[in-house]
Amino acid sequence: MSTSRLPKLRPLDIKPTVHQGRPSLFLRDPLDLSDRYMILPQALGPALMLCDGEHDAAAIHAALTVRYGLRVDRDVIEQFIQALDESLFLENERSREAMQKALEAYRSAPYRKPALAGNGYPEEPEALRALLNGYLQDVTEIVPLPAHGKAVLSPHIDYQRGGHVYARVWKRAETIAREAELVIVLATDHFGGFNQVTLTRQHYATPYGVLPTEQTLVDQLAARLGPEQVFAGELYHRREHSIELVVTWLHHMRQGKPVELLPILVGSFHPFIENGGNPAEDPLLNTLLGELRPLVEDRRALVVASGDLAHIGPVFGTKPVGIIERADLRALDDALIERLAAGDGPGFWQIIYRERDRTNVCGVAPFYLTLQTVEAAEGERAGYAICPADEHNTSVVSVCGIVLG
Repeated sequence: MSTSRLPKLRPLDIKPTVHQGRPSLFLRDPLDLSDRYMILPQALGPALMLCDGEHDAAAIHAALTVRYGLRVDRDVIEQFIQALDESLFLENERSREAMQKALEAYRSAPYRKPALAGNGYPEEPEALRALLNGYLQDVTEIVPLPAHGKAVLSPHIDYQRGGHVYARVWKRAETIAREAELVIVLATDHFGGFNQVTLTRQHYATPYGVLPTEQTLVDQLAARLGPEQVFAGELYHRREHSIELVVTWLHHMRQGKPVELLPILVGSFHPFIENGGNPAEDPLLNTLLGELRPLVEDRRALVVASGDLAHIGPVFGTKPVGIIERADLRALDDALIERLAAGDGPGFWQIIYRERDRTNVCGVAPFYLTLQTVEAAEGERAGYAICPADEHNTSVVSVCGIVLG
């Protein structure tokens, strides 16, 4: 390959791992433009940062040597860049062509296929029904709210770990879910851009059938927010699990009866924390809220926020979780849940901002936007759990469920 090329890395899912006993980095494309992944020695992490579109192979080699003290053969750097290119991990003509083909295939399909069916949960309707009913049978003390409820804050963790919390919150929301005429889903975009709103016109399928996306509303919302912006990351819908896992429960509680969806992925609010900003002052988010609020007022619409709480421990780049850390986590979660149950979006955000989101709450954006959409709705905690995230139980994810009436 030519050393004059200026490799620029696409947005990737990069996680620490251990490979053959050595600290390593696992690279995967969240858009799945190819079926490849890469495992690199952790020491080569700086080489990834240097793939910024401004350094060629020679400059990357020199920077690694001078700036980082890494002695790596020039041939290794060129092979490294070539491997990134062949995996479609670089922003160039090859990856753009692959993305266009993937987008055309996604849009031309009759619906978005369940990405986790057959892996994260049963693909066959009867087996799925038995699984979810099993969770529901263990929460017989939960009484469904009347149909006037406005919002559900649901986890999106896998069913194996969070099934009992899903069951508690969705049993509480059973009547609301069955009576809804429109379901607006605000869900965590784990891989999309910061403070980004991503739409799709594609329908969502579950093992029970197809939940149609209300395409007229999508088009109206896109026109207000900017079509180029809101469809730029549309392919994230293809593999993102945060909408899929909650609408599968929604479809189950409706006994397989379809309902129109407005599926929305929302990106991280971390720039507000880093820059001292406030989501309440963001023009894009205010436009989004201005479009969603009338839908809740004018139609029997249910807003579903798909998000989990804390992600801490070595798996998430923080220190191991022990007794003290668990107690601290529980106290912070209780404070956040209190604000969520009170329908207090600004108060919820104040805690996140004050704490610098030190527990990595992945539901910040959907939770905040849902509270700001339904406005002044109050509810109560329907479920909570701290779930293991590694085999040593030193990394954990906490989840909660709340129904706002």
